[in-house]
Amino acid sequence: MKKVTRSDILLTFVFYAFFSLLYHIVLWYNRGGFKDEGFWGWLNPKDYWYTAGMAYIFYFFASLAIWFFGVKLLKKKSIKIQIIVVALLIPLVVLLVRECRYMVIDIMELGRLRGTGEIWDWYIPTLFLLIQFGCFFAYQYFIENQKKLKLEGELRNSALKSELSALKAQLNPHFLYNMFNTISASVPPKNERTRHLIAELSDLFRYQLKASKVERVTLDEELEFVKKYLALEKERFQDRLIIKINVDHTILNEMVPPMLLQPLVENSIKHGLSSLIEGGEISISIFKKDDKLHFEIADTGIGVEDKASVFDKGIGLTNTRLRLEKIYKTTMKLSDNTPKGLKISFAI
Repeated sequence: MKKVTRSDILLTFVFYAFFSLLYHIVLWYNRGGFKDEGFWGWLNPKDYWYTAGMAYIFYFFASLAIWFFGVKLLKKKSIKIQIIVVALLIPLVVLLVRECRYMVIDIMELGRLRGTGEIWDWYIPTLFLLIQFGCFFAYQYFIENQKKLKLEGELRNSALKSELSALKAQLNPHFLYNMFNTISASVPPKNERTRHLIAELSDLFRYQLKASKVERVTLDEELEFVKKYLALEKERFQDRLIIKINVDHTILNEMVPPMLLQPLVENSIKHGLSSLIEGGEISISIFKKDDKLHFEIADTGIGVEDKASVFDKGIGLTNTRLRLEKIYKTTMKLSDNTPKGLKISFAI
């Protein structure tokens, strides 16, 4: 939802002030003011205030009230719901404001429309409010559509970059997978640890091959892939890398996009922990709340002061952010971890 600024409020005020002036001139001319007072007779500020100015000031503040209750308080709801609520509020607010205004005018013994003429004090402000909020929702829809087009463009560019990267390193995954098995078989039995590492790396390639062919995998499969990746990183960092994974076993059958966590974990290790002599800790927490899976990947690395710059450091992290926005309409949040480091969180 577009944030309403002071400029928007000022523009709305000018809108009401301008049409209140036109309304005042029409009323002044209709009662014979041109004949009695001459061309400049409509410039009487007191007359303007009581005939039109006060009315439109009332409806200006009424429009702000409608926006507050029908849009701002419902900002998490869909635009359709906001439109319905605003459409219901407009006639109710117009009736309330009209009656309050009539009460003030009658107490002050000022002139106003009466009888069948009162319908104009219903019709005109209702029309104005419908035009105002019609323009508001049309502009809001335009902004959302522009964001959608921009996101689709970024996804196309990201996909193109990924395809180019794949072309630069176009080795058949099946060939690599088979070669790993061949190398593993040639390793002497006494080097069982090396054989195990090659097998783990082979499994990573096998999962990546599967991920390129399916849209969803179970959370259990995705976690097993990440654990194998972290196990290989553990061999490199040894005691400098501490791994903590906290996932409720009841959600392991939930379906998630493949290769969702590994780019985030890799980013934490590469940009957060690898430069520290003492290393650090990386933790993965996944839980279900309000029918959503919540993910948190945190590290105790060097942290990031400029959070937006993180997405400029690699394709993997940017692709994951774009996938989340496109598929689930959700946002990846970056925050400072405690006592130090970076935390990445999102929900699907």
